[in-house]
Amino acid sequence: MASRHLSRSHVLQTLFECDSQGTFVIDSARTILARNLKDFAEGDSDGPFAESLLDGILAKQSEIDAVMATSAPQWPLDKIAPIDRNILRIGLYELLFGDKNAVPPKVALNEAIELAKSYGSDSSGKFVNGVLGAVYRSIGSPGKDDMPKDSTPLPHEHLGGVVLTTVSDGKVQVALVLDAFDRWTLPKAKCAEDELSDSAAKRAMKEDFGIEAEIKAVLGEHEFIAHDPDIGRVVRTVGYFLVSTPEAVPLTVGISGGIKDARWFSEDVLSGISVYEDLSEMIQSGIQEAKRLWL
Repeated sequence: MASRHLSRSHVLQTLFECDSQGTFVIDSARTILARNLKDFAEGDSDGPFAESLLDGILAKQSEIDAVMATSAPQWPLDKIAPIDRNILRIGLYELLFGDKNAVPPKVALNEAIELAKSYGSDSSGKFVNGVLGAVYRSIGSPGKDDMPKDSTPLPHEHLGGVVLTTVSDGKVQVALVLDAFDRWTLPKAKCAEDELSDSAAKRAMKEDFGIEAEIKAVLGEHEFIAHDPDIGRVVRTVGYFLVSTPEAVPLTVGISGGIKDARWFSEDVLSGISVYEDLSEMIQSGIQEAKRLWL
């Protein structure tokens, strides 16, 4: 059977050579890939998969590099080791733009880490894991509901989150924050030791919106399995709370890392913006509770 893992290795070779030459022209990249497949594949590589992967990466390179820059802000793009930089291009493409049925996100994550261990330095695996793990969590940790195959309990983290609302002209407005990956989301913060989730929710509101207000109601919990680059799989439970103000108070992007913007949205425009799908139900719960309070 043709090996897609080997195909990724040949794509990595191709990207590395293009990077070294300072050019990512599609025709020359395809020529380099064809040579690599002929010289090194020995019939075991999946050529069509490699060609499709290379074409996709080059088509999305500017977007991929932008995500890379925001995911590893302490490392300017040109300072990342070339082999790590191009492994990340492969991993980010498959995580964000690839066929999720053909290559599930967790497979894409693991494949990139294996490439880093095989071709990078001693620290490459941890670095690639950290960057891709952050992106994986940012897109809602696809596959998070998969149960672990063994019975070993996973680490458990508790967080507090907030749905901040107001009512204007008979419609509910919801305050959201824009993360580093241009997705609108709800503020949340990890509970410190012995801290309750409502306290963490208030802290998240202060850090991300720059405001303080009283909690009006408990909305419920959202639990999922995420991947942490330091400890691996972890269960995260976010307790969400409603905060509702008489008017749309000014929002100020606070100190929370990775937040680019904070803005009010009317309930009738939420379907037209990029919001994490698994938070939609919680947002709608906040809207309904705000209507009960104000309308």
